[in-house]
Amino acid sequence: MPSQPSKDLETFDNPQPERDYTIRIRVPEFTCLCPKTGQPDFATLDLEYVPEHKCVELKSLKLYVWSFRDEGAFHEAVTNRILDDLVAAIQPRFMRLTAEFNVRGGIYTTVVAEYRAEYWQPAPPVSLP
Repeated sequence: MPSQPSKDLETFDNPQPERDYTIRIRVPEFTCLCPKTGQPDFATLDLEYVPEHKCVELKSLKLYVWSFRDEGAFHEAVTNRILDDLVAAIQPRFMRLTAEFNVRGGIYTTVVAEYRAEYWQPAPPVSLP
């Protein structure tokens, strides 16, 4: 049976919960519908997160992203909804979602939404000589 879109986000245990490390995921084929015209909107989603105890499973993320294909949503709303759903699923230390939408009417839109656990502080940057 072929895959179907789904709002279920599956997770797996973080293999290194004692370490801060960054997971970066690029989704170049996100689509939803413009709530005003019904025409498709296309975007590239860049997800970055520092996991706590759970990581998002990639096939479930693919099916989750697919589930927006026939939904009308403003860029700002859909970006924040995806971030909220991912945070609820995995409760990361930090997460940033950047949604870079293709041109529509001569205008490009990029929406950046972030979540940071209250207790988490990033390590200071390392400067190499």
